[in-house]
Amino acid sequence: MQGWIKVYTGPMFSRKTEELLIELRRYDLAKKKIILFKHAIDNRYGEEYVTSHDGRKMKAIKVSDPSEIYNIGKEYEVIGIDEAQFFDNEIVDVVNRLADEGKRIVIAGLDKNFLGKPFGPMPLLLAIADEVIKLTAVCPVCGEPATFTIRKSKEEQEILIGGYDHYEPRCRVHHHILLR
Repeated sequence: MQGWIKVYTGPMFSRKTEELLIELRRYDLAKKKIILFKHAIDNRYGEEYVTSHDGRKMKAIKVSDPSEIYNIGKEYEVIGIDEAQFFDNEIVDVVNRLADEGKRIVIAGLDKNFLGKPFGPMPLLLAIADEVIKLTAVCPVCGEPATFTIRKSKEEQEILIGGYDHYEPRCRVHHHILLR
């Protein structure tokens, strides 16, 4: 099997995790040996699962160091990684190495943080990917495609784990209005 890297990206609530889980289930049905990783910081839906906003879920291994993905993932044919923006830049070398060794890597992650700035290692992952699928959500203000995420609370740190309680998708116009 030839290795490659596919990345699903976009704002929050754009179906990134849902698409990742659908793709991994297809490989599972095709009898491929699959594994799913999530960053240890992501505790929204419990310790053992990756769960999409529409309720799909799959067992996952929590890791914080990308080298753990390599050490465990090298035994599998297809490797899923959710919330890749939370990893450090070592994730780029890890997924490149796994793909070079014939593994198929499917990644989901936010391309931008709530300020609209590139998020973590995502720009580098997008650059090395063989395929990038940029998804959109719906801006609740105007109904236009949303490519940004806003934070509804006042916390200023880059990483704040949450869902609809803290974040909302926005189009370019309604994201920029809030930043003024």
